[in-house]
Amino acid sequence: MNEKIIILDFGSQFTQLIARRLREIGIYCEIKPYNKVKSVDADTKAIILSGSPFSVLDENALMPDIQHLIGTIPIMAVCYGAQWIAKTQGGIVHKSNKREYGKANLNFEIKDDPLFEGVEDGAQVWMSHSDSVLSVPEGYEVIASTADIPVAAYRSAAGKYSNAVYCVQFHPEVTHSLQGKELLENFVKKIAGCRCDWTPASFIDMTVEELKAKIGDEHVILGLSGGVDSTVAASLLHKAIGDQLHCIFLDNGLLRKDEFTEVMKSYEGMGFNITGVDATNEFLDELEGIFDPEEKRKTIGRVFIEVFQREAKRINNAAWLAQGTIYPDVIESVSVHGPSVTIKSHHNVGGLPDLLNLKIVEPLRMLFKDEVRRVGRELGISEHLVGRHPFPGPGLAIRVLGPLDREKIRLCQEADAIYINLLREHDLYNKVWQAGAILLPVQSVGVMGDERTYEFTIALRCVNSVDGMTAEWSHLPHEFLAKVSSEIINKIKGINRVVYDISTKPPATIEWE
Repeated sequence: MNEKIIILDFGSQFTQLIARRLREIGIYCEIKPYNKVKSVDADTKAIILSGSPFSVLDENALMPDIQHLIGTIPIMAVCYGAQWIAKTQGGIVHKSNKREYGKANLNFEIKDDPLFEGVEDGAQVWMSHSDSVLSVPEGYEVIASTADIPVAAYRSAAGKYSNAVYCVQFHPEVTHSLQGKELLENFVKKIAGCRCDWTPASFIDMTVEELKAKIGDEHVILGLSGGVDSTVAASLLHKAIGDQLHCIFLDNGLLRKDEFTEVMKSYEGMGFNITGVDATNEFLDELEGIFDPEEKRKTIGRVFIEVFQREAKRINNAAWLAQGTIYPDVIESVSVHGPSVTIKSHHNVGGLPDLLNLKIVEPLRMLFKDEVRRVGRELGISEHLVGRHPFPGPGLAIRVLGPLDREKIRLCQEADAIYINLLREHDLYNKVWQAGAILLPVQSVGVMGDERTYEFTIALRCVNSVDGMTAEWSHLPHEFLAKVSSEIINKIKGINRVVYDISTKPPATIEWE
């Protein structure tokens, strides 16, 4: 039996963090919209209710249909979830005079509760809510308070249900709750009774068996990008179906310098059955002069489909199209808010399976980015491939701002190559999440020897992140940045100025377009 925990999403910005913490503990979990779960299967060991930006006191409050499950399975409710339990079970919830936001310290009202084993009395937690539980329902008892909140945590009293219900009005999943992981681990192990044996190795075994059963003796086409997601997806498929996997790697002229040749060489000996296709001219001819980022993406998507469709038809007996979709993409498409308002067009190649008349298989759809890397290492994929920085789907088309042409793409490639190579030389590449050079549509005056120049500006971007959802700019040493700037300006004719981007995400994004 494969254990799992279901997380009901009420729209909290922290819902993915709950999932990440549970995965770190070693329990498989899935995020489901609050209104999409009415029953659970035998594999489900517990349910966690997330927080929410909404209020349970609103006329159109989010109401899950799980009343019949309360007490039949261990439940942990966080913030909005805790207030929903109180309101629907007969307690009293009221709107606070002010939003309770920030650090607070727990005071245990019941000191030997298993939820708090190993958690210090007075432990720091993180509050973020505008409603508060004023009194708990009959048959429930307060187990913790803070200086400002009399009901910081409560539980169903012994004997009320066959399985306990725990409710907290703080966020144990965020790092500001200093012992939040211990609290979640107590719920998972001591209250839900989970074995916590979900590992990269167990994921591989489970996925390979599922792929064998799903695909049978049919053939699969996968578009390789050279990135970690498509590489790990290809490795899992190859482990499951061997030569039935056919990979296509397109050079669209927008890759890093020499990337097509280097990646093809990296894949040698992996048995992926790869066809390399140089489609540089087809892409760059169509992109010449385009400056609007959305038009760049749409053009790349259209040409990709045309080229991929042509190459895929050369493969006989293909019934499946494999994609490197990962869990954040899945969550976004089924969140409580529905699909994101704006989905970048280069991700929207959903028409390709229909054009090719193929079924979809997504081996990584339940993994976060860092989990994909751990699975890749477990599969024995080289660190050069597993540890590669993320690279945008449209490639350098969105790192060359403004109108595109071959010379600007070359300048960006050369600057990026110097930057990335120096990060590797100075042992910085594996210490950051993503780095790249952006060619700005700005020319400025410079001095080279006795001559005045009027050339382009390169912006260097480098961020630290876990999964790309948020990002902090990397504090690279000033001496290192000075060396990168000097190398780029001295070695690349056409660039006379280098700047460093120190914006966080949000409010900025990692890429500029």
